[in-house]
Amino acid sequence: MAAYLCAPAVIHGEHSVKTSEIVAEVRDRHPDAAWAPRIDGIAASTGIETRGWMLPLEAAVAPGKRGALGTADLGAARAALARDGFTEQDADRVIAALGAVPAPQTVQERTAPAWEAVQSYGERAARGALQIAGLDAADVDCLITSNSTTPALPGLDVALANRLPLRGDATLLPATQWACVAGTRSLALAADLVAADPDRVVLVVISEALSTTYQPADDTLESLIVRLLFADTAVAAVVTGRPRRESVLRLDAAWHHTLPGTQDLHRLETRADGTHFVMDRRGPRAVQDTVTAMWEWLRVRYEDDPASWHPDVLLAHPGGTRVLEYMEQTMPGEWPSGLLEYSRDSYTSGNRGGAAVFDILRRAHDAGQQAGSRAVLYAAAPGLTATALEGEWL
Repeated sequence: MAAYLCAPAVIHGEHSVKTSEIVAEVRDRHPDAAWAPRIDGIAASTGIETRGWMLPLEAAVAPGKRGALGTADLGAARAALARDGFTEQDADRVIAALGAVPAPQTVQERTAPAWEAVQSYGERAARGALQIAGLDAADVDCLITSNSTTPALPGLDVALANRLPLRGDATLLPATQWACVAGTRSLALAADLVAADPDRVVLVVISEALSTTYQPADDTLESLIVRLLFADTAVAAVVTGRPRRESVLRLDAAWHHTLPGTQDLHRLETRADGTHFVMDRRGPRAVQDTVTAMWEWLRVRYEDDPASWHPDVLLAHPGGTRVLEYMEQTMPGEWPSGLLEYSRDSYTSGNRGGAAVFDILRRAHDAGQQAGSRAVLYAAAPGLTATALEGEWL
């Protein structure tokens, strides 16, 4: 397989949103929710005090530009009121009052500014990754992009091809629905591409505005947890088929796994007020099954050296700290402790979705890794599907 990865560029959301601000907003909006008395404990259990968003909290909680009447036919509304005996003056007062009632933002109001931010952050990450790799946009032969929360056509691939700009013959591969698995799966695809042509240069860009799933009107416990967890991040990295002076990690093997019958456990739903991330409490247990399958892949891969082989760092994004705990409990007992240190560190400032593995990788790189150290990268996503890679620090 042998693909070579340069250190990623990571652009965090520039608007700092404190957990205390989210708690105050939710408590004020939903004082009678069943979980309201427990909100402080729920927030503390995430271990997140602040996270970065591409847009401020105010942008997520602002009312829509139209009142409660929305796009209703005002003439038809007046006629209906007249049939019920309202005078023309009374009907005008009713319609004016309804127009002043705050209404949720529409999908367009919520998504349009986020999509612009996703493109801008993605461009910044892409330029940063090229600078790290010592390359120019003209050197890029293939661009792989992922952004699950701001769907658009044309997508992020075409936007970046124009913004950077890329050569006209560069291959564009958008992967909008990879979500949390985007970091590992994009690298696996890039490795396949450079295996076919070692002179190929692949640029990977993942830009996620997960804050678009913050839905103020939703009063479910799952929605509260979503509000508290997600962060916005754009990341990018260059993958080549031959080692460069700037290469930091060699990728040697990839593994993929999909669990049948689990497609409804975690999902995005588009409703009138925007994008909702729907969580199922059975999800973490199902993700654990992908972890078990990954352990088996590594066991078989190194069955000739079971006593001495182990990763020196494990860069994992399984969706939450609960599964990280399961990983620690189920990994071989002879493996050293602390393998998930950088994964845990990343979660303290939010769940970054598809950008998470690159963020974790950057943390490990900045901490310093000895040449020859062995790394395993793993991520799981709604589907439920998972991808892992194994490689060596250079």
